[in-house]
Amino acid sequence: MQRFINLFSIFFVLNVCAQSPGPVLTKENIPEVIAAMTPAEKVGLLVGVGWIPPGEGVMKKASGVAGRTMSIPRLGIPSIALADGPAGLRITPHPEGASHPYFCTAFPTATALAATWNPALVEQVGAAMGNETREYGVDIILTPALNIQRDLLCGRNFEYYSEDPHVSGKMAAAMVRGIQSQGVGTSIKHYAANNQETNRETINAVISQRALREIYLRGFEIAVKESEPWTVMSAYNRLNGYYASERYDLLTTVLREEWGFDGLVMSDWKGGRDAVAQMNAGNDLLMPGRYQYEELIQALADHTLDEKVLDRNVERLLELILKTPAYSNYDFSTLPDLEAHSAVSRQAATEAVVLLKNRGVLPLEKEARHIALFGKSSYEFITGGTGAGEVNYKKAVSIKEGLQNAGISIDDDLEQFYMRFIDSVKLHAKEPVEWWFPKKYVVAYAQEPIVPSHVIEEQAAISDLAIITIGRSSGEGWDRTDDTYFRLSDREKDLIHRCSTTFHAKGKEVIVVLNIGGAIETSSWQDDSDAIVLVWQSGQQGGNALVDIVTGKVTPSGKLPITFPVLYSDVPSSESFPGDPIDNPVHSIYKEGIYVGYRYFDTFDIPVSYEFGYGLSYTQFEYSDIRLNGEILEDNLEISFEITNCGKVSGKEIAQLYIKAPTERIDKPLKELKGFVKTGLLKPGESQRMTLKIGIKDLASFWSGVDAWIADKGTYLIEIGASSKDIRLKHPFVLSRDVMVEKVSDCLYPNVKIESSLPKR
Repeated sequence: MQRFINLFSIFFVLNVCAQSPGPVLTKENIPEVIAAMTPAEKVGLLVGVGWIPPGEGVMKKASGVAGRTMSIPRLGIPSIALADGPAGLRITPHPEGASHPYFCTAFPTATALAATWNPALVEQVGAAMGNETREYGVDIILTPALNIQRDLLCGRNFEYYSEDPHVSGKMAAAMVRGIQSQGVGTSIKHYAANNQETNRETINAVISQRALREIYLRGFEIAVKESEPWTVMSAYNRLNGYYASERYDLLTTVLREEWGFDGLVMSDWKGGRDAVAQMNAGNDLLMPGRYQYEELIQALADHTLDEKVLDRNVERLLELILKTPAYSNYDFSTLPDLEAHSAVSRQAATEAVVLLKNRGVLPLEKEARHIALFGKSSYEFITGGTGAGEVNYKKAVSIKEGLQNAGISIDDDLEQFYMRFIDSVKLHAKEPVEWWFPKKYVVAYAQEPIVPSHVIEEQAAISDLAIITIGRSSGEGWDRTDDTYFRLSDREKDLIHRCSTTFHAKGKEVIVVLNIGGAIETSSWQDDSDAIVLVWQSGQQGGNALVDIVTGKVTPSGKLPITFPVLYSDVPSSESFPGDPIDNPVHSIYKEGIYVGYRYFDTFDIPVSYEFGYGLSYTQFEYSDIRLNGEILEDNLEISFEITNCGKVSGKEIAQLYIKAPTERIDKPLKELKGFVKTGLLKPGESQRMTLKIGIKDLASFWSGVDAWIADKGTYLIEIGASSKDIRLKHPFVLSRDVMVEKVSDCLYPNVKIESSLPKR
């Protein structure tokens, strides 16, 4: 009862103030507006409106948004709306009173977009996403997510771009530029080290200063400096002992003072524990809000919170509000061009496809017009993951529909077999307990049905070839498991083996399609198949995108932004994920340090199924004529080389620049990615000269003992490759002196001892 009285008092003050005129917010009078605000109004502004009923100073816009801020009409301060959006805007498709549905475009997930290695294309996706955000009356879309895929079992990896910070940072920067070109804001997240979902709100990520700076913060640094996001979202987890949203050194020292970020920081939803500590740290906006009112009002009364801190944070929020469509009273249409955006989604999905294996079956011969289509995901395509990454789209194109759109027939009897199974799963499914697992995804989590042998034999007799789709989904709030989500089930492996044996006996081929969000085990079954096509969770146009590739309409150009290991136990974090104690983790100790992904596998010569940067094409590319604009690096070095299509069909190639550094003074990975570039569409025999630049910072390692980025003198080796293992060109250069590139603050050191789990080199 007392809590209700206190909250009522706050809103009484706000409502009384609403009757008093004051200065109307403009770019020129922010200090005057802040001075006119009461302490209760300041608190109200910095704490999201939570479950405040419509009409209490809140502008009614799109339904289903993740959160809003308080409006103060007397000061001309509107409410702004914030919505989820890693793979497309997430709002309610059927808002009350609307004359038409508010469908949004489901774009490929972040990992799929990273597989394009095409920032310009990602920027186009961002522009389409930003347009929908604006036209549905939303001001901030809570994307991109760029945490490192440290462990392949993280349930939210599909929302993250890569195991590599350079790829993650460049892709996130492109997404931010695209979205914000439409006059709406982004929120790069989750800052920092939100690399698991198990106990995500309390887990303590214990990371060395070097690994934190080089791996887990580097992508955020790139995105902040290259795209100027309007907001940053702090992570749920603790980082080296303290909640990320309560760390002054993380949110102010590093983010603002070292990197120059001048936007707003918001909490993840209900993140952190101490609202006063969050305010002091520079976590300006607490979302979704409401429940922190009393704490902050009481802190002001007790003088444990300085009102000047509120003023600082309010100023940042007002500066943000001034940029928004809400402030300019934008007349949003609720009618974005979904058809045009679907075409962008299809292009991105097509460039994201990675051809992992091909014994010559692809592209399909024109005579292959009748296909046996196995696997429930062939008929119920998995567009994306669950939770905040979900999108309410109108329709997704399944693989079955994509084939039919291309004039390829599938067997009716086999289709009916799978549709009966899918209908049964949906009919008997229980309503989900949690919001992040909607009922519509139950088929994705169901076991594959057992296909009778006589059905496979009949299909082998009448079909030209078989396609088997293996699907995987995951989502916010939980992590994957080795035996269920990484390894194939006995049913799945049995289906692949029996189909392959039966079809091969008749001289016919089998293609396996992977409709997945992250790496799975392939070594135990890949020899059975004639081709493996990784289509990812590629949004609503995934079925059409796959068919564009398998029919040869488009030559595959996607490459892996992650490593596919042979076994989960080969992953360096596997022994410490999700944390200790295993049944209810408190600490997740990053014992592998900087050796994440290919940095580990390549350095310690651990066999993998498919390496970082890998991807096949229908044509071949020759690399030649590498040139440097100098043999000694002073400030920057320009590297150019020729790529020639020496095959028989047009295609695009992705070239990756790795640097091998001297290791006399500090341990280094075998090589590290420092640049990449994608060609245009090259015709057979056509060449393109590619240019990349590196600077001294690209050579530097973080030395925790001196709190600085230092580049060691010595001879470095540039390696230009088609993947991390397929190196085509090499060229040495020299750094003639040791260089302290940047001196930074001594902060963010671990609170728990880290004992390395790495093998000896």
